[in-house]
Amino acid sequence: MHFWRKGLAVAATAVCATTLAACGNGSSSDGGSSSGKVVVTMYRPGDPLDNQTEMMKIVNKEIQKTYPKIELQIKPISWGDYSSKFNVMLASGEPFDLAFAQDYVAASQKGAYADMTELIQKYAKKAYNEVDPAYWKGVKVDGKIYGFPTNANVFSQELFVFNGTYTKKYNIDVSGVTSLQSATDAMAQFHKADKSVTPMAIVSGYRAPTPGWEYPLSNGYPFVIDESGKDTKVQNPYNLAVMRKNLATLHDWYEKGYIPRDAATSTTQYTLGDDTWFGRIETNGPFDYGNTALLGARGGKPLESAVIAKPFKKTSDTQMAMYAISKSSKHKKEAMQVLNAINTNKKIINTMVWGIEGKQWEFTDKANGKIKTLKGYNDKTHYGAWMTGNNKNLYTLDTVTAAQIKERDEAIKNTPESATLGFTPSLTKYKTELTNIANVMSKYINVINTGTGDPVPTIEKMNAELKTAGWDKVRDELQKQYDDFRADK
Repeated sequence: MHFWRKGLAVAATAVCATTLAACGNGSSSDGGSSSGKVVVTMYRPGDPLDNQTEMMKIVNKEIQKTYPKIELQIKPISWGDYSSKFNVMLASGEPFDLAFAQDYVAASQKGAYADMTELIQKYAKKAYNEVDPAYWKGVKVDGKIYGFPTNANVFSQELFVFNGTYTKKYNIDVSGVTSLQSATDAMAQFHKADKSVTPMAIVSGYRAPTPGWEYPLSNGYPFVIDESGKDTKVQNPYNLAVMRKNLATLHDWYEKGYIPRDAATSTTQYTLGDDTWFGRIETNGPFDYGNTALLGARGGKPLESAVIAKPFKKTSDTQMAMYAISKSSKHKKEAMQVLNAINTNKKIINTMVWGIEGKQWEFTDKANGKIKTLKGYNDKTHYGAWMTGNNKNLYTLDTVTAAQIKERDEAIKNTPESATLGFTPSLTKYKTELTNIANVMSKYINVINTGTGDPVPTIEKMNAELKTAGWDKVRDELQKQYDDFRADK
């Protein structure tokens, strides 16, 4: 579940729930004695956990059952500092063993991360076999693997979420919503009934839905490719009929007061648990068990949701949370063995994600892996499942039913792969143009996507500047690379 899909750091810190969407924190480096052991360091974004010492004693005891000479030491860096500090580490060549990967494709192509392809087969074959095959397609860079993915939401789907407190209070029927356009009546009805609450929670960083299209360079750059494979041309999303239709709807909502007047610059946090909003866009995946994660983040308050885009297994989801080994690491073998342990040992993953048994959680049905959280469970006592390890090895809350688990597995099995899965463009030939394009987008992207500006004339101005910035050159190179990718499949 990701608020506005604004970027990994923002998505991770927007809301906290008790399942895959739960926000994880880092940990203290205090992992006990390292005498006689190979200490494997792992950098993660987040703050130190309150129960870190006890947690690491359990984790290392489990690791050492299989690898007696290894000790894991986790080093946290706050979410706000992680990207910048980690990039400094990469640029300076500071050695580390494992780290939550940033700028995965670019860093891999620059040689910052170790090639894991053979290491995985030698030292983490079991963990490899338990990961959905789509991940291994999606994380390859130039045919090699440089990051071990977290087996979790291999696909995500975009949802229109409504505040259930208000749909009930004002008797607003949202059962027929399947798109932005079909939500207009609900927006109008709510705005008429209650002028004190924001109808549509949109702020700076929001991106309008482009169902069926994937951004090979992130949604900050105006390039998309059809996920179904029916259209094989690299396109400008702002010229697509589906995008312009959604932008026109958003602009209409803005003009009618359904979207905040300062949306293009606002950093307001419309927290899920607060009743400061009526509608919003969220994403979820199979390990969120329908609305379970959203309800957890909302503190149990009611909500209603509708899927507004068909899901695909795509590259961006497979690369959402990965761990890389530094090319300069002196313990590559041991680092891979740690990843194998985390991703295959149930006691390790459940201790890291749920906390200490008896303090943060307890079994309600041990035979079936059902648990409930205790008063001691909070954001400072566990890591986020979405960025820790194989989610199929996690115990589930006793509120998650067998039917939901079956639905999860069937959805993962039946969701198609995007035609672009595994397409990771090389950026070396158009760095200058990308910088120029980024500068143009910084002027227009929030104005357009929040509905603030009239989309047609604003896009025309933007497109003229994009052409000068080198959009055609980048498009042509991306097209060539994508054609080569398709030919090799």
